[in-house]
Amino acid sequence: MNKRVNVAALQPAAYKAMFALEQALASGSISPIHKELIKIRASQINGCAFCLDMHTKDALKYGETPQRIFLLNAWKETDLFSEEEKVILAITEEITLISHHGLTEETYAKASSMFDEQYISQLIMAVVTINAWNRIAISTLAQVPKD
Repeated sequence: MNKRVNVAALQPAAYKAMFALEQALASGSISPIHKELIKIRASQINGCAFCLDMHTKDALKYGETPQRIFLLNAWKETDLFSEEEKVILAITEEITLISHHGLTEETYAKASSMFDEQYISQLIMAVVTINAWNRIAISTLAQVPKD
């Protein structure tokens, strides 16, 4: 593959701001597993190999099971995910695929019945952040490191 720009080197302030988003989310109340489910699912939709590699490995480190990772793209057809996780995954898909219909009233109402506004705002920011990272990695052809 052709080499592309190094955004971190050429736009250090912007890249640093992306890391600031990550740090802000790290101090929130979303569990590490839920964060990784968001990151993996958005990265699946966006086709970001670099982020999929990173976040599936991170999820395994946090105790996620391989089976749930393997079936994440079919979460609606399995009972492996809790109702809360299903709402989180629906939020992830609807925001990632925002041009389809955005975050629907139905999904938002379900989220509101389970989570407070603070938590919902953290979920939204988590989805927004991984989508931004996906776009950076895909646009710059970030390569998956060989283990």
